[in-house]
Amino acid sequence: MRSICVFAGSGTGHHPDYMEQAARLGSHIAGLGYQLIYGGSRLGLMGAVADAALASGGKVIGIMPEGLLHGERAHQGLTELIRVGSMHERKAMMQQTADAFISLPGGLGTLEELFEVLCWSQIGIHNKPLGLYNIRGYYEPLLQMLQHSVQEGFTGASCMQRLFISTDPKELIQAVSHELPPTADLRWKAADDQADQLE
Repeated sequence: MRSICVFAGSGTGHHPDYMEQAARLGSHIAGLGYQLIYGGSRLGLMGAVADAALASGGKVIGIMPEGLLHGERAHQGLTELIRVGSMHERKAMMQQTADAFISLPGGLGTLEELFEVLCWSQIGIHNKPLGLYNIRGYYEPLLQMLQHSVQEGFTGASCMQRLFISTDPKELIQAVSHELPPTADLRWKAADDQADQLE
């Protein structure tokens, strides 16, 4: 593994732990020799993780849509800032260039990025690991909802097994440093198996 993509909010949250722990994650990513890929902003948790990685001597690549570059939102001190035409292009480039993903707390954009990567993992588009940095239990309600979806039969059981969850950045980086095995409960495979049994 060479590159870790971090999804994170452009806000700071209401508690200093969020910014402090985002910085810890950035420091550890760089300190362990990994390249950081992220959304390119200087603001909030996004800026904190990037600043800490840079301060620790790491390489940081930001990917930002042209429409978000105004208002000095873009981080000007990155190793490289890649400009793309849309949010879709940003997510596609993140997923293509990263070897693993870690999600810090964030809002709708962070949750969208998280769910897309998790969905694509479950349906077999990629086997890249995904970790949740569960600062202050931020992701607990989301994890409960995912478990509920599994119990109600709308989400495959492997969903929960494809997420690494921790409050320790080193532990989380170690957990996502290995490619996942292929998913075992592809929806279309189950449907094909049922069809074969009926024939």
